[in-house]
Amino acid sequence: QRATIAMRHSGSLCNVHGRGFSLIEILVALVVFAAMAAIAWGALSQVAKTHSALGAEQDRFAAIVRTMGDLERDLRQTISRPVRGNYGEPLPALLGFTDRIELSRLGFANPRSEPRSNIERVLYSVADKTLRRGRYAVLDRAAGSTPQWSDQLGDSESLRFRYLAAQGEWSDQWPPQDA
Repeated sequence: QRATIAMRHSGSLCNVHGRGFSLIEILVALVVFAAMAAIAWGALSQVAKTHSALGAEQDRFAAIVRTMGDLERDLRQTISRPVRGNYGEPLPALLGFTDRIELSRLGFANPRSEPRSNIERVLYSVADKTLRRGRYAVLDRAAGSTPQWSDQLGDSESLRFRYLAAQGEWSDQWPPQDA
């Protein structure tokens, strides 16, 4: 049974039937809500992907800054101390090529005052797409000495050094061939 309410409106009698939402109206509302939820979910997913990508780029940038800081520190602390190579051959204090560099540097911390030098021999090169920093345990090496390597920067295609001579000329190796 339907309830009928008689009201007087503008001088005429109207019948107002009490009713709720029809099934069609509820389905339309659900479809609209589902569409809005799908759009919001897609936007939220895109924000999460962007946040993740930015985090990865920020980590990569921080690794580059840290590596360049290490390289800069090593270059600033370079000292004129030639060394002996693995076969007794003399090596200059700074030996550089386009794809690698090896140098003697100050600043090898010795907090326990061990009987050793505060100079160390370091080198930088790229191997397997990774920029690596090596350091030798001693300055004048014995046969078969190898550096202790630490990975500085992954996904590095290449490394290129150029050297500026006192005369203002650039060279691809140091010391220059004519020196």
